[in-house]
Amino acid sequence: MGNPAFAVPALRAIHLSTHQLVAVVTGPDKPAGRGRQLRPTPVKEVALELGYPALQPADLSAPDFHGQLRDLKPDLIVVLAFKFLPDEVLQIPPMGAINLHPSLLPAYRGAAPIRHALMQGETVTGVTTIAISSRIDAGDICLQREVAIEADDDHGSLSDRLAAIGADLLVETIDGLETGSLKPRPQGEDPGKRRAPKIGPADMHIDWSQPSANIVNRIRAFSPAPGAVTQLNGKRLKIFSAETGTGQGRPGLVLRQNGQLEVAALSGSVRCKLVQLEGKQRMATADFLKGTPVAAETRLG
Repeated sequence: MGNPAFAVPALRAIHLSTHQLVAVVTGPDKPAGRGRQLRPTPVKEVALELGYPALQPADLSAPDFHGQLRDLKPDLIVVLAFKFLPDEVLQIPPMGAINLHPSLLPAYRGAAPIRHALMQGETVTGVTTIAISSRIDAGDICLQREVAIEADDDHGSLSDRLAAIGADLLVETIDGLETGSLKPRPQGEDPGKRRAPKIGPADMHIDWSQPSANIVNRIRAFSPAPGAVTQLNGKRLKIFSAETGTGQGRPGLVLRQNGQLEVAALSGSVRCKLVQLEGKQRMATADFLKGTPVAAETRLG
Protein backbone atom coordinates (compact mmCIF):
# COMPACT_ATOMS: atom_id res chain seq x y z
CA MET A 1 0.00 0.00 0.00
CA GLY A 2 1.48 3.32 -1.07
CA ASN A 3 1.11 6.41 -3.21
CA PRO A 4 4.18 8.54 -4.02
CA ALA A 5 7.48 7.94 -5.80
CA PHE A 6 9.11 7.27 -2.41
CA ALA A 7 7.24 3.93 -2.28
CA VAL A 8 8.26 2.78 -5.77
CA PRO A 9 11.71 1.31 -4.90
CA ALA A 10 10.06 -0.88 -2.25
CA LEU A 11 7.45 -2.08 -4.73
CA ARG A 12 10.18 -3.04 -7.19
CA ALA A 13 12.28 -4.68 -4.46
CA ILE A 14 9.39 -6.87 -3.26
CA HIS A 15 8.61 -7.73 -6.89
CA LEU A 16 12.17 -9.05 -7.31
CA SER A 17 12.19 -10.88 -3.95
CA THR A 18 11.15 -14.45 -3.21
CA HIS A 19 7.82 -13.23 -1.83
CA GLN A 20 4.57 -13.31 -3.77
CA LEU A 21 2.99 -9.90 -4.15
CA VAL A 22 -0.75 -10.42 -4.72
CA ALA A 23 -1.95 -6.84 -5.23
CA VAL A 24 -1.15 -3.17 -4.80
CA VAL A 25 -3.41 -0.68 -3.01
CA THR A 26 -3.05 2.99 -3.89
CA GLY A 27 -5.05 6.21 -3.99
CA PRO A 28 -7.60 7.17 -6.67
CA ASP A 29 -6.41 8.93 -9.83
CA LYS A 30 -6.42 12.70 -9.35
CA PRO A 31 -6.60 15.71 -11.70
CA ALA A 32 -3.18 17.21 -12.42
CA GLY A 33 -1.47 19.63 -14.78
CA ARG A 34 -2.96 22.47 -16.78
CA GLY A 35 -5.53 20.23 -18.42
CA ARG A 36 -6.58 18.78 -15.04
CA GLN A 37 -6.58 15.31 -16.57
CA LEU A 38 -6.76 12.34 -14.23
CA ARG A 39 -3.31 11.04 -13.36
CA PRO A 40 -2.47 7.81 -11.49
CA THR A 41 -0.18 7.71 -8.48
CA PRO A 42 3.46 6.74 -9.14
CA VAL A 43 2.78 3.46 -7.32
CA LYS A 44 -0.13 2.61 -9.61
CA GLU A 45 1.94 3.33 -12.71
CA VAL A 46 4.64 0.90 -11.62
CA ALA A 47 2.13 -1.70 -10.38
CA LEU A 48 0.52 -1.83 -13.82
CA GLU A 49 3.95 -1.92 -15.48
CA LEU A 50 4.85 -4.97 -13.37
CA GLY A 51 1.50 -6.63 -13.99
CA TYR A 52 -0.15 -6.33 -10.56
CA PRO A 53 -3.80 -5.45 -9.93
CA ALA A 54 -4.13 -1.97 -8.42
CA LEU A 55 -6.95 -1.45 -5.96
CA GLN A 56 -7.93 2.22 -5.52
CA PRO A 57 -10.45 2.51 -2.70
CA ALA A 58 -11.89 5.94 -2.03
CA ASP A 59 -12.63 4.84 1.55
CA LEU A 60 -10.41 2.39 3.44
CA SER A 61 -13.32 1.69 5.80
CA ALA A 62 -15.66 0.52 3.03
CA PRO A 63 -16.91 -3.09 3.48
CA ASP A 64 -16.52 -3.75 -0.26
CA PHE A 65 -12.81 -2.95 -0.02
CA HIS A 66 -12.43 -5.21 3.00
CA GLY A 67 -14.07 -7.98 1.00
CA GLN A 68 -11.58 -7.48 -1.84
CA LEU A 69 -8.69 -7.78 0.62
CA ARG A 70 -10.09 -10.94 2.23
CA ASP A 71 -10.47 -12.55 -1.21
CA LEU A 72 -6.75 -11.94 -1.81
CA LYS A 73 -5.86 -13.83 1.42
CA PRO A 74 -2.74 -11.76 2.18
CA ASP A 75 -0.35 -13.00 4.88
CA LEU A 76 1.09 -9.52 5.40
CA ILE A 77 0.41 -5.93 4.36
CA VAL A 78 3.34 -3.61 3.61
CA VAL A 79 2.66 0.13 3.90
CA LEU A 80 4.72 3.12 2.71
CA ALA A 81 3.64 6.76 2.59
CA PHE A 82 -0.04 5.85 2.53
CA LYS A 83 -2.92 6.40 4.94
CA PHE A 84 -3.73 5.31 8.46
CA LEU A 85 -5.27 1.83 8.25
CA PRO A 86 -8.49 1.05 10.13
CA ASP A 87 -8.50 -1.90 12.53
CA GLU A 88 -10.74 -3.87 10.14
CA VAL A 89 -7.92 -3.85 7.56
CA LEU A 90 -5.16 -4.64 10.07
CA GLN A 91 -7.05 -7.72 11.24
CA ILE A 92 -7.25 -9.31 7.78
CA PRO A 93 -3.65 -10.60 7.31
CA PRO A 94 -2.50 -13.19 9.91
CA MET A 95 0.90 -11.45 10.18
CA GLY A 96 -0.60 -7.96 10.45
CA ALA A 97 0.99 -5.01 8.68
CA ILE A 98 4.40 -3.37 8.63
CA ASN A 99 5.42 0.15 7.72
CA LEU A 100 8.63 1.77 6.52
CA HIS A 101 9.27 5.13 8.21
CA PRO A 102 12.11 7.41 7.02
CA SER A 103 13.64 8.22 10.40
CA LEU A 104 15.28 6.44 13.30
CA LEU A 105 12.14 5.98 15.36
CA PRO A 106 11.09 7.01 17.93
CA ALA A 107 12.68 10.27 16.68
CA TYR A 108 10.66 12.23 14.13
CA ARG A 109 7.33 10.48 14.31
CA GLY A 110 4.88 12.16 11.98
CA ALA A 111 4.09 13.02 8.39
CA ALA A 112 7.29 14.87 7.37
CA PRO A 113 10.35 13.25 9.01
CA ILE A 114 12.82 13.99 6.21
CA ARG A 115 11.99 17.70 6.03
CA HIS A 116 12.11 18.11 9.81
CA ALA A 117 15.43 16.27 10.11
CA LEU A 118 16.95 18.62 7.51
CA MET A 119 15.47 21.72 9.15
CA GLN A 120 16.97 20.69 12.48
CA GLY A 121 20.41 20.26 10.93
CA GLU A 122 20.68 16.56 11.72
CA THR A 123 23.75 14.78 10.36
CA VAL A 124 22.36 11.26 10.79
CA THR A 125 18.91 9.86 10.07
CA GLY A 126 17.77 6.47 8.86
CA VAL A 127 14.92 4.13 8.05
CA THR A 128 12.85 1.99 10.40
CA THR A 129 10.44 -0.86 9.77
CA ILE A 130 7.72 -1.21 12.39
CA ALA A 131 4.70 -3.37 13.08
CA ILE A 132 1.71 -1.10 12.58
CA SER A 133 -0.31 -0.45 15.74
CA SER A 134 -3.25 1.75 16.70
CA ARG A 135 -0.83 4.65 17.45
CA ILE A 136 0.69 6.35 14.43
CA ASP A 137 4.41 5.51 14.01
CA ALA A 138 4.53 3.96 17.49
CA GLY A 139 4.48 0.22 16.73
CA ASP A 140 7.19 -2.26 17.70
CA ILE A 141 10.48 -1.82 15.82
CA CYS A 142 11.46 -4.59 13.41
CA LEU A 143 14.72 -3.30 11.88
CA GLN A 144 16.60 0.00 11.58
CA ARG A 145 19.43 1.30 9.44
CA GLU A 146 21.36 4.54 9.96
CA VAL A 147 21.97 6.86 7.01
CA ALA A 148 24.35 9.83 7.02
CA ILE A 149 22.96 13.21 5.94
CA GLU A 150 25.56 14.79 3.66
CA ALA A 151 26.27 18.53 3.75
CA ASP A 152 24.92 18.94 0.20
CA ASP A 153 21.80 16.82 0.71
CA ASP A 154 18.41 18.36 0.12
CA HIS A 155 14.99 16.77 0.49
CA GLY A 156 15.16 15.25 -2.98
CA SER A 157 18.55 13.57 -2.68
CA LEU A 158 17.99 12.37 0.87
CA SER A 159 14.53 10.99 0.04
CA ASP A 160 15.92 9.04 -2.91
CA ARG A 161 18.66 7.49 -0.78
CA LEU A 162 16.31 6.61 2.09
CA ALA A 163 13.80 5.07 -0.33
CA ALA A 164 16.46 2.81 -1.85
CA ILE A 165 17.92 1.74 1.51
CA GLY A 166 14.44 1.35 2.97
CA ALA A 167 13.38 -0.93 0.11
CA ASP A 168 16.17 -3.37 0.97
CA LEU A 169 15.35 -3.12 4.67
CA LEU A 170 11.70 -3.96 3.97
CA VAL A 171 12.60 -7.14 2.11
CA GLU A 172 14.98 -8.08 4.93
CA THR A 173 12.14 -7.47 7.41
CA ILE A 174 9.68 -9.63 5.46
CA ASP A 175 12.30 -12.39 5.25
CA GLY A 176 12.80 -12.30 9.02
CA LEU A 177 9.09 -12.30 9.79
CA GLU A 178 8.51 -15.23 7.45
CA THR A 179 11.22 -17.39 9.03
CA GLY A 180 10.44 -16.26 12.58
CA SER A 181 14.03 -15.08 13.11
CA LEU A 182 12.94 -11.46 13.56
CA LYS A 183 11.40 -10.47 16.88
CA PRO A 184 10.04 -6.88 16.93
CA ARG A 185 10.92 -4.86 20.04
CA PRO A 186 8.99 -2.09 21.83
CA GLN A 187 9.75 1.35 20.48
CA GLY A 188 9.73 3.56 23.57
CA GLU A 189 9.84 7.36 23.46
CA ASP A 190 12.41 9.75 21.99
CA PRO A 191 14.34 11.47 24.82
CA GLY A 192 14.80 14.51 22.57
CA LYS A 193 11.03 14.71 21.90
CA ARG A 194 11.71 15.29 18.19
CA ARG A 195 8.52 15.28 16.13
CA ALA A 196 7.71 15.61 12.43
CA PRO A 197 4.21 17.07 12.08
CA LYS A 198 2.59 17.83 8.75
CA ILE A 199 4.16 20.76 6.90
CA GLY A 200 2.20 23.99 6.44
CA PRO A 201 2.85 27.23 4.52
CA ALA A 202 4.46 28.90 7.56
CA ASP A 203 7.16 26.21 7.65
CA MET A 204 8.33 27.20 4.17
CA HIS A 205 8.75 30.88 5.05
CA ILE A 206 12.31 32.08 5.58
CA ASP A 207 12.88 34.00 8.80
CA TRP A 208 15.98 36.12 8.21
CA SER A 209 16.30 36.77 11.94
CA GLN A 210 17.55 33.19 12.30
CA PRO A 211 21.24 32.20 12.06
CA SER A 212 22.43 31.61 8.51
CA ALA A 213 22.95 27.86 9.07
CA ASN A 214 19.32 27.47 10.16
CA ILE A 215 18.11 29.27 7.05
CA VAL A 216 20.23 27.14 4.72
CA ASN A 217 18.89 24.01 6.42
CA ARG A 218 15.32 25.20 5.84
CA ILE A 219 16.09 25.84 2.18
CA ARG A 220 17.52 22.30 1.87
CA ALA A 221 14.38 20.89 3.48
CA PHE A 222 12.13 22.36 0.76
CA SER A 223 14.30 21.70 -2.28
CA PRO A 224 13.79 20.70 -5.04
CA ALA A 225 10.11 21.38 -4.26
CA PRO A 226 8.11 23.32 -3.25
CA GLY A 227 10.90 25.80 -2.34
CA ALA A 228 11.54 27.96 0.71
CA VAL A 229 9.83 31.34 0.38
CA THR A 230 10.68 34.97 1.03
CA GLN A 231 9.46 38.30 -0.38
CA LEU A 232 11.35 40.54 -2.82
CA ASN A 233 9.75 43.90 -3.57
CA GLY A 234 6.28 42.52 -2.85
CA LYS A 235 6.71 39.36 -4.95
CA ARG A 236 7.24 35.82 -3.79
CA LEU A 237 10.82 34.64 -4.22
CA LYS A 238 11.59 30.95 -3.83
CA ILE A 239 15.11 29.83 -2.94
CA PHE A 240 16.15 26.27 -3.82
CA SER A 241 19.88 26.26 -3.12
CA ALA A 242 22.06 28.35 -0.82
CA GLU A 243 25.19 28.32 1.31
CA THR A 244 26.29 30.17 4.41
CA GLY A 245 28.49 33.25 4.12
CA THR A 246 30.36 35.54 6.49
CA GLY A 247 28.66 38.84 5.61
CA GLN A 248 27.09 40.93 8.35
CA GLY A 249 24.15 43.28 8.34
CA ARG A 250 20.58 43.82 9.40
CA PRO A 251 18.66 40.52 8.93
CA GLY A 252 17.08 40.33 5.47
CA LEU A 253 19.33 43.06 3.99
CA VAL A 254 20.82 42.29 0.57
CA LEU A 255 24.59 42.68 0.97
CA ARG A 256 25.80 41.94 -2.57
CA GLN A 257 24.11 41.94 -5.96
CA ASN A 258 26.93 41.70 -8.53
CA GLY A 259 26.41 38.15 -9.73
CA GLN A 260 25.49 37.04 -6.22
CA LEU A 261 22.48 37.50 -4.01
CA GLU A 262 23.89 37.50 -0.49
CA VAL A 263 21.47 38.25 2.32
CA ALA A 264 22.27 39.06 5.94
CA ALA A 265 20.95 36.77 8.67
CA LEU A 266 21.00 37.04 12.45
CA SER A 267 24.54 35.71 12.36
CA GLY A 268 26.44 35.43 9.10
CA SER A 269 24.78 35.58 5.71
CA VAL A 270 23.10 33.40 3.11
CA ARG A 271 24.38 33.20 -0.47
CA CYS A 272 21.44 32.28 -2.67
CA LYS A 273 22.44 30.08 -5.62
CA LEU A 274 19.19 28.96 -7.28
CA VAL A 275 16.04 31.07 -7.16
CA GLN A 276 12.65 31.61 -8.75
CA LEU A 277 10.70 34.88 -8.71
CA GLU A 278 6.92 34.74 -8.85
CA GLY A 279 5.86 34.34 -12.49
CA LYS A 280 9.39 33.51 -13.67
CA GLN A 281 11.46 30.40 -14.35
CA ARG A 282 13.83 28.84 -11.84
CA MET A 283 17.38 29.98 -12.54
CA ALA A 284 20.88 30.46 -11.20
CA THR A 285 21.26 33.67 -9.20
CA ALA A 286 23.68 35.28 -11.66
CA ASP A 287 21.17 34.83 -14.51
CA PHE A 288 18.31 36.00 -12.31
CA LEU A 289 20.11 39.25 -11.43
CA LYS A 290 20.76 40.04 -15.09
CA GLY A 291 17.04 40.26 -15.72
CA THR A 292 15.96 41.43 -12.27
CA PRO A 293 18.46 43.86 -10.75
CA VAL A 294 18.21 44.16 -6.97
CA ALA A 295 18.98 47.60 -5.62
CA ALA A 296 21.37 48.11 -2.72
CA GLU A 297 19.72 48.24 0.71
CA THR A 298 16.84 46.04 -0.50
CA ARG A 299 15.41 43.91 2.27
CA LEU A 300 13.88 40.50 1.86
CA GLY A 301 11.08 39.53 4.19
